[in-house]
Amino acid sequence: MAIEAGTAKAAALEADIAGRTDSYFNRTRRILARFGDNRVTYAVFLRRPVICAPRLMLDWLAEVAAARDTAIDIDLMFQEGEWVGAGEPIVYLTGSMQLLSDLETLLLQKVGAASVAAHNAYQMALALPQVAFLAMDARHCAGAEMQTMMAYAASVGGKAAQGEGAKGFVGNANDGTAHWFGARRGLGTMPHSLIGYAGSTVRAAEMFRETFPDEPMTVLVDYFGREVTDALAVCARFPDLAAAGQLAFRLDTHGGRFLEGLDPAESYAVMERHAPGAIRRYRSETELRYLVGTGVSAAAIWRTREALDDAGYTKVRIVASSGFGVDKCRVMHDAHAPIDVVGTGSFIPDSWSETYATADIVEYNGVPMVKVGREFLLRKNGARRKVGG
Repeated sequence: MAIEAGTAKAAALEADIAGRTDSYFNRTRRILARFGDNRVTYAVFLRRPVICAPRLMLDWLAEVAAARDTAIDIDLMFQEGEWVGAGEPIVYLTGSMQLLSDLETLLLQKVGAASVAAHNAYQMALALPQVAFLAMDARHCAGAEMQTMMAYAASVGGKAAQGEGAKGFVGNANDGTAHWFGARRGLGTMPHSLIGYAGSTVRAAEMFRETFPDEPMTVLVDYFGREVTDALAVCARFPDLAAAGQLAFRLDTHGGRFLEGLDPAESYAVMERHAPGAIRRYRSETELRYLVGTGVSAAAIWRTREALDDAGYTKVRIVASSGFGVDKCRVMHDAHAPIDVVGTGSFIPDSWSETYATADIVEYNGVPMVKVGREFLLRKNGARRKVGG
């Protein structure tokens, strides 16, 4: 029975590969079956710097190697989480050309986007080393496979940043991919819809507390456009939580308006009080928006912190979300924005064309050979391990 199940699984895997790979690779496999096999080495690389995130690809190759009863030699040039320069081979794959040729399309899908997203997550975490990051990518993903890939990427980039002293990515927003962060559950408390359902921010907080009495609470405060007023009202309703550091407020003000009480002039005034150097040197239009514009600006975060501290709620934390990509994180660092946690999915690559990984054969039966212009891919010494067989 186990053999039959294994055979069925292998057949399903082969059908999936055949159906989703490019047809010229399928035809190449048939030509090789007719004219004879060759032992080849592929080099896999990207055209831009990345953080090495190969596990999804390697796990899949191990599964395929087992199903095909073959061996694939893996020469992994960079360990997971290491920085990889543009054009540097991440990995060399050696084995039967007949059994590798139809894998190229799918293996490239599993390494390119993950490595770019890991690099973005790494840069974001390094830009704000004292801030914990929460991966909130799932709602922006195109299905479960991408959701897994992006969560994995955030964990790899976050760990790389942690290795350099940053807090990095400490969790994510759903249970299904929480294991990438060493957790059993996703993190998060309430969406905007709960605020609308409750009819007030305070009532939504009460409902959450009654349902989850033993958990820390993060409350959204932008629904009614009264970020400061509602935050203080929730603090007054739950003073013990506020004093114990178990209460946080999430700022998610959209880009169509300013945080309560702010306008351009008042935003500049807030920044003059707390980080004047951040606005006194040249800034691009985008950087100025991050500093003193609409939405979750540095001024908005500083104004919220001011109001909480002035009311005596110094242990209440601030969670910031809404467009926190690499550039926004860098600007927030310049502004010394008092952020405790960033919730973001903006490590998902903006330019998808940058995520395209490429593979070229660099050896045929042990003889180095590659198409003209790709000589930089020819094999150098590296740590080798075998998958499958």
